[in-house]
Amino acid sequence: MPDTASVSSPPANDIYSERVLVLDFGSQYAQLIARRVREQHVYCEIVRHDITAERIKELAPKGIILSGGPSSVYEADAPKCDPEIFDLDIPILGICYGMQLMCDRFGGKVRNASAREYGHAHIKINDAKDLLAGLPDETDVWMSHGDQVEQISGLFRPLASTRTCPVAAMRHVEHKQYGIQFHPEVTHTPLGSQILRNFVITICGCEGTWKLGDFARETIARIREEVGDARVICGLSGGVDSSVVAALLYRAIGDQLSCILVDNGLLRKDEEGAVISEFSSHFKTDLHVVNAKERFLTKLAGVTEPQEKRKIIGYEFIECFKEEATKIKDAKFLAQGTLYPDVIESGAAQDGPAAVIKLHHNVGGLPKELGFDLVEPLRDLFKDEVRKLGIELGLPEDIVWRHPFPGPGLAVRCLGEVTEEKLAVLREADAIVVNEIKSANLYRSTSQCFAVLLPVQSVGVMGDARTYDNAVCVRCVDTDDFMTATWSDLPYEVLARISTRIINEVKGVNRVCYDISTKPPATIEWE
Repeated sequence: MPDTASVSSPPANDIYSERVLVLDFGSQYAQLIARRVREQHVYCEIVRHDITAERIKELAPKGIILSGGPSSVYEADAPKCDPEIFDLDIPILGICYGMQLMCDRFGGKVRNASAREYGHAHIKINDAKDLLAGLPDETDVWMSHGDQVEQISGLFRPLASTRTCPVAAMRHVEHKQYGIQFHPEVTHTPLGSQILRNFVITICGCEGTWKLGDFARETIARIREEVGDARVICGLSGGVDSSVVAALLYRAIGDQLSCILVDNGLLRKDEEGAVISEFSSHFKTDLHVVNAKERFLTKLAGVTEPQEKRKIIGYEFIECFKEEATKIKDAKFLAQGTLYPDVIESGAAQDGPAAVIKLHHNVGGLPKELGFDLVEPLRDLFKDEVRKLGIELGLPEDIVWRHPFPGPGLAVRCLGEVTEEKLAVLREADAIVVNEIKSANLYRSTSQCFAVLLPVQSVGVMGDARTYDNAVCVRCVDTDDFMTATWSDLPYEVLARISTRIINEVKGVNRVCYDISTKPPATIEWE
């Protein structure tokens, strides 16, 4: 059994004993709200907006946050929450649409504002207690609303205002129910963390039991109890998620772990060799490498629709595991690096929003006929929490800080049909992007960088000859949580080197573009 000294002390009380629920009304920031609450060491999860009051009582949260959303509360089909949640004697914070919903519920008036607020705004605070305690009389916030509260009922009193928004914050006169028109969860609200801390710690009375050291200890203990003496298969990709899963499993069950790397032909340049080297030296586990390049590319032939690509890759991935697993004696469990955003965005959470943003081939469990039980030790974590957990487990920095790579691999960066020839072009271009970002010492300060092969050709001139070749788009983003992202403001000389090298060194490319889209409205990946 491997050494577990750094995570073997007795676990604290249940780290899930304190929780805050975020009711999601379609907000682009719902996951960010949850992440910011977790920064206060309080477990937070996202649930559907119409979750019943009875179910909330079963979950016994310390607090409830009503998220923002794109709807207007006065529309006939506007999403509403169970009105009985306001009678549960649980502190409630309404953000933007959530505040308007609360106001509407108690007889106030919400209207389409004559002066809409999108972006930075300056609020004046007239009651710096409870929710706004510790804030100065005036501060900057981030607004994003077309509707606003015109009139509140006598049950509420205003706490803050802006030049055009008379009720930018409010509170119930008797109960711990608050509303704010702005977004404290975004970094553009400088004191937003203080506001959320006031709500979670002061108002809800949380003590902060959500700590990754305790999470590691409890997860290792849970894995040992669940697995017993059976063998666990872990799928490797070379990314931080599968690496942390492998590290947790190795700490828990040692040589009962078997790792499988499926080379589906969609990996980055030299990735197979790098994964083999890293996992042989750091984990010394039973490692199986499956060469399935031809198999995947054959199945992907002629397929251009992104979701169909994901389905095919997911199915073949499972089939490869099934075939390889039959060669591994006593294999009963399959471990996967499913993260909390994967669960939310795939609609797989028990109480979570049902809308599917994208399919994840490692979410939702395995077909019963495979005979595996699923182990998803990171299912409750966000990406940045996974990195911190990796450091807690002693993983080397080059693994912990590796930029994310999508489960379907280069298939979702090769727009249109995926072919071996197009992948070869993309692989070389991608390697140049990463190499130049690292050479400029920007790899740690950026969050994700890669190349995308576009399904278009354009005219060019190379060596006095006319060309009609491929275009490559470079994508590089900065983000704290991968739920929102801004494009990286790379130095012009770095962009110039990337462009020059790709055009000179990658045959078949005569044009390089740089993606300056933010998330939202764009996603980080192109497919």
